[in-house]
Amino acid sequence: MSTAAIKELLYKMADDLLIIGHRNSEWTGLGPILEEDIAFSSMAQDKIGQAQVLYQILNELGEAEPDKVAFTRNAGQFHNSQFVELPNSDYDFSLMRHFLYDHADQLRFEMLANSSFEPLAKVARKIKGELKYHIYHANTWVTKLGAATEESHARMQSALNEAWNFALGIFEEGDFEKELQAQKIFAGEGALKKQWMENILPELSKANLIIPAEKNWKPELGGRKAYHTEHLQPLLDEMSEVFRVDETAEW
Repeated sequence: MSTAAIKELLYKMADDLLIIGHRNSEWTGLGPILEEDIAFSSMAQDKIGQAQVLYQILNELGEAEPDKVAFTRNAGQFHNSQFVELPNSDYDFSLMRHFLYDHADQLRFEMLANSSFEPLAKVARKIKGELKYHIYHANTWVTKLGAATEESHARMQSALNEAWNFALGIFEEGDFEKELQAQKIFAGEGALKKQWMENILPELSKANLIIPAEKNWKPELGGRKAYHTEHLQPLLDEMSEVFRVDETAEW
């Protein structure tokens, strides 16, 4: 079994979770209503915890301890999609990112629950259950706001348009795609993207939201190969501030 292939997969998953977890945490105290303040804070905690579990598997494969992996790398060493590092902007964008990302995340863990790499399969079987709440929350608010008023519909459609090409970047293939499939570790980004489309379109339809025309699809790639927007390094600097002061602090 290819250790390099497994590490690549784990890094991009864990980095996604850590970064979007941090972005979600930025809504703490700022949510549009108390319910959403609590919801985004809770989901942020879940995602950072999930990232830690994946970093622990990496540690068992010879990588550094989870805290060092999370807090001592610079932007050029992270493999998250560019989508998760974008600033929160208004609530409509954060909610749409939550919807698009979490559907992909849940499906990824569902697929990995049957992975030939048992340590990851075991974790996936647990995490996919946790993500059901995230999906329920995302579906509820996207359909509610998409169909509520003319203004809310327009804002959600605009957020979908803005997020779409970045969301497609979630499915950027790595160098070990064929190995992962051949060794039955992971079915691949193409299979994940197909299931993702099948899942999100009915939910978007309930809110009369329409994805951009395919001719306009231009996936924002590079994140999986450690090429990032200008937004990631400042986020990492903020996120690692406590660790740089005291490496014994727990997260």
